[in-house]
Amino acid sequence: MSSYLTEPPYRHGTATSTAVVLVNLGTPDAPTAPAVKRYLRQFLSDPRVVEIPKPIWWLILNGIILNIRPKKSAAKYATVWMPEGSPLRVHTECQTKLLKGLLGERGHHLTVTSAMRYGTPSIPSVLAHLKAEGANRILLVPMYPQYSASTTATVVDEACKWLQQLRNQPEIRYIRNFHDDAAYLAALEASVRRHWQTIAPLGDQDRLLISFHGLPKRNLDLGDPYFCECHKTGRLLAERLGLQPEQYKITFQSRFGKATWLQPYTAPTLHGMGGEGIRRVDVICPGFTADCLETLEEIAQEARDDFLAAGGKEFHYIPALNEDGAWIEALADLVERHLSGWPTKILADSGALEISAHEAIKFGAQS
Repeated sequence: MSSYLTEPPYRHGTATSTAVVLVNLGTPDAPTAPAVKRYLRQFLSDPRVVEIPKPIWWLILNGIILNIRPKKSAAKYATVWMPEGSPLRVHTECQTKLLKGLLGERGHHLTVTSAMRYGTPSIPSVLAHLKAEGANRILLVPMYPQYSASTTATVVDEACKWLQQLRNQPEIRYIRNFHDDAAYLAALEASVRRHWQTIAPLGDQDRLLISFHGLPKRNLDLGDPYFCECHKTGRLLAERLGLQPEQYKITFQSRFGKATWLQPYTAPTLHGMGGEGIRRVDVICPGFTADCLETLEEIAQEARDDFLAAGGKEFHYIPALNEDGAWIEALADLVERHLSGWPTKILADSGALEISAHEAIKFGAQS
């Protein structure tokens, strides 16, 4: 009996079809304890996410965490849930539609869709659907600007597990990171400057806090580049904004468990700022390309309360890039570069014409 999934009969001369898949972390299907429990079980069972010996972690996860955390997390999700659903899912789907439209305007004929690493729609289900529709070249776009084994690598792992089941595999590429991409940084800069135009520029007793999701320090010690890429993003953003070193600080949020994580931690830093006479703090989270629980609840609600309770006077969360036009342009540029050499169908007067993404850009410029 074959160990591979059933393939349709192969036909010579099948047209080349290219697809782009935006992949985000994932989300529960509802702000309820059962839904959150299903999501957390999948997420926290990934050995790249939690690098603890499996038997020990299984006992901790199933004996303690999944019996306590789902109810608490569900209550937090409920405070940020949108009428259309989870903020992460809503923004990712909007980004997908906008990217598809922009790439179409640029002359590309592509399938553009999205998947979630944990939860639905899953990576295997999306890839299987694309293959069934005839896609034989697929670009994965993990929506993590800074690479980590616990984020981007898990996307690649999941795609490779799916590929291992196939006899006739499509060609797959993935974008590793874009932490220092000029267009991504320009979109971040523009979002901060718009905020300052609305509120006011930073004063002497004001600070910009650049907060990234945390990881155990052990990951850094074992060679994960995430910490360094976060610092590069923060430094380049601060340089674009013309900030002096004392005007901004890079921190790490979402610490979990008793182990030492990447420091400085966001919450204690904000508490300290409030007690030290810092009047106003603006917070931006460049590692999140779409708003989610970690930005809308942990930062915009919990962190705000901590800062104000410690003596701070004014707190502002600068939203993630979400559907920002400059970000969608940057995303399209990023995708085009990684599609280089793959044929993209463009309709010409003489009929369907297959040319590469690079040639498509030249074609559009000459039209």
